[in-house]
Amino acid sequence: MIAAPATHTDLAGRLAVVTGAANGIGRASAIHLARNGADLVLIDLQQDALAQVANEIAALGRRCSTRVVDCMDRSQITDAWDELVRDCGDVDILVNNVGQSARERASEFWCSEPETWDFILQLNLMSMMTFSRLAVPGMRERGRGKIVSIASEAAYMGSIGVADYAAAKAGIIGLTRSLARELAPFHVNVNAVCPGPIRTAAADRLPIWEQYLKETPMAFAGDPQDIANVVVFFASDQSRYITGQSLIVNGGRWWS
Repeated sequence: MIAAPATHTDLAGRLAVVTGAANGIGRASAIHLARNGADLVLIDLQQDALAQVANEIAALGRRCSTRVVDCMDRSQITDAWDELVRDCGDVDILVNNVGQSARERASEFWCSEPETWDFILQLNLMSMMTFSRLAVPGMRERGRGKIVSIASEAAYMGSIGVADYAAAKAGIIGLTRSLARELAPFHVNVNAVCPGPIRTAAADRLPIWEQYLKETPMAFAGDPQDIANVVVFFASDQSRYITGQSLIVNGGRWWS
């Protein structure tokens, strides 16, 4: 018989890898995982910001190491993964967070540039596929694990000016569903979180940010912590019977 689920969030003794951990949702998720007992490996390209997050986690009494990685480069991802497993041990939780929209380069699709599509798909979708491919064999063999990927409400809403980003995030949702079916017999849970307007430094640079807020029934932007709370839930035993799901966190802008 499978043990009853935990009645509280306890990630003690578990190792979590968070990509794009230097800022925003990644930073908030990493710190909240640590608050709930997890040890961390943080991955990002921004070395100084990454070090600051690591210091905050160390102050919570958790083990934490960092890897400076360009997540556009599959070979760098693979090398970093091999190193972190060798140095830190088996990965119990993978949070695929790294990604961004085209930001200042965002445009309607008819005048968008293929180079921008390549960047968006590589950073948001292909990196998630690469990290997941590296994590899955060990989780499958051990019969446990959690993969939590950050998608976006854009995959559902089809917002104007972010067609490439919406396509990439829809790909994350599709892969989440397929992986969930493949890995369910091995008790590996695979879920996605789909943020709406979340107040980060990057969000403030979006040309349609104010319009997003006008379309939000709750009339305010979320905070990275709102997403981190869901990440920790999906990473914990409290979500043991949930897999293949994509939870939209967007103040009521869209229901699925």
